[in-house]
Amino acid sequence: MALSKRMLFIFQAMVCLCSFSLSQGNQQFSLRNLPTLQKASSFPVMRHETYDYIVVGGGTAGCPLAATLSLKYKVLLLERGGSPYGNRNVSYMENFHIGLSNMAPDSASQAFISTDGVINARARVLGGGTCINAGFYSRASSNFIQEVGWDEDLVNESFPWVEDKIVQWPKIAPWQAALRDGLLQAGVSPFNGYTYDHVSGTKVGGTIFDETGYRHTAADLLAAGDPNNLRVLLHASVNRIVFNSQRGQLKPRATGVQFTDENGGLHQAFLNSNCDSEIIVSAGAIGSPQLLLLSGIGPKNDLRSHKIPVVLHNKYVGKGMADNPMNSIFIPTKSPPRQSLIETVGITEAGVFIEASSGFGQSPESIHCHHGIMSAEIGQLSTIPPKERSLEKAQKYANTKLNLPKEIFHGGFILEKIDGPLSTGHLALIDTDVKKNPAVTFNYFSHPQDLTRCVYGIKTIERILKTNRFSELSANTDGHSMERVLNMSVQANVNLIPKHTNDTESLEQFCRDTVITIWHYHGGCHVGKVVDQQHRVLGVSGVRVVDGSTFSRSPGTNPQATVMMMGRYFGVMILRGRLGRAAGV
Repeated sequence: MALSKRMLFIFQAMVCLCSFSLSQGNQQFSLRNLPTLQKASSFPVMRHETYDYIVVGGGTAGCPLAATLSLKYKVLLLERGGSPYGNRNVSYMENFHIGLSNMAPDSASQAFISTDGVINARARVLGGGTCINAGFYSRASSNFIQEVGWDEDLVNESFPWVEDKIVQWPKIAPWQAALRDGLLQAGVSPFNGYTYDHVSGTKVGGTIFDETGYRHTAADLLAAGDPNNLRVLLHASVNRIVFNSQRGQLKPRATGVQFTDENGGLHQAFLNSNCDSEIIVSAGAIGSPQLLLLSGIGPKNDLRSHKIPVVLHNKYVGKGMADNPMNSIFIPTKSPPRQSLIETVGITEAGVFIEASSGFGQSPESIHCHHGIMSAEIGQLSTIPPKERSLEKAQKYANTKLNLPKEIFHGGFILEKIDGPLSTGHLALIDTDVKKNPAVTFNYFSHPQDLTRCVYGIKTIERILKTNRFSELSANTDGHSMERVLNMSVQANVNLIPKHTNDTESLEQFCRDTVITIWHYHGGCHVGKVVDQQHRVLGVSGVRVVDGSTFSRSPGTNPQATVMMMGRYFGVMILRGRLGRAAGV
């Protein structure tokens, strides 16, 4: 809504007089204000109360969004996973690899394999991706904010709202310090110090791990809401959005959702009759387009093939999916480096980011024989024919490595990943079970420019390895041979793509062979095609999408900062809009 400066001043003054605060404030943030986390089975089968907002997905965007909306309105937050609290695999950095590789039905991480053959993961826990990621916190660039058309003043209020609650500076680990020095010696400059901002050169970013290695997630942000207005249900898998398509209505209107609880019991939750009430889908880049399709919004022929009644034909739902491709180089060292996830990043002018990880945790549950951040201990399957590969066979292969001496795995990884890949794919339903993964295709390196940038990234890592800083760390007195580390890395990078082992003369082939993910997939509900500029679903009323599925590119070096900010941003934007309408502004 466009407001004159005078009207905007009056409106802002009115907001200040309200009984809740939309600004950062000075009050002490405490998790003691967390709402009660209830099992979905506690929800009554018979309809008895309605809500101003039903948020589907208690993840990176959904938690700050629900908390913000609850400051004024009645909110129901439905999360398909369980609680992060008390889950050691979520809460402690030392168990990062276990949490990511756990394939139990109730684990925080749900594995999926793209049709390209790349093993990936999506979150299944309150707090979403902030519970299973590497913790790095870095804002989107100012160019990204301008491109998506967001209010920069509100963005600059919303980022600190998140940061003051769950983000801090890391005590930089030795491997991260080595990368910092190596990047600068290799010409990725200037050094920008500790900063959340996205600026070219080398920097140290924030982290959601505290000094003890404890993870603070988006679920913590629920404590900023009003627990009297916010109901959170866990293990609530939303099967579809319910629409009222009565004759005479210009658009189908969402009236509620249907979901199943942890016991398979079926429930329905409804919006109240206020015209501003909404279903807000924040189920992530996989879950949001999947839910729209299951609800009858998408390509009509695809919907009919699954016997889903068509609510609205939209050929763009599930299209334009992309994932930032990553390749990593394993660097053997004289002694085992301390565990570190991502803390340092080199942001190049070519649109390639350089990061690093090292070591493993030492808790009794921890994996002590792994291939770093991208492996999740699932093993190299290049000896198994492609059609015979599976996650089960990968796990079986991984078990055989337990007999290998730990010393083989002394070292760390340097990672290169591509910003804004031009290669895109799509998402499609396999069946109508929301708990199962849809088929996702990313078409890694199908665009030649992406491959060119990958080669640039590998050559940048080669320059880093030739610096004095990394020669000092080498397990070989002669330093690191690029051919040797590339051949080692072909074996270390885990995907289901046939490898050209010991054939690394072509860096283009190395990029294709060893492509993996760093979980920055996005798209499927793009602005202008599936949702409008305010993220309202086109062609229906009462439904909005707020998460990374609306992005045409992943923001910053790592998206979690922007996605959490996005939840807060849209929460405030929605509240301001309703207050303005109520006041006649």
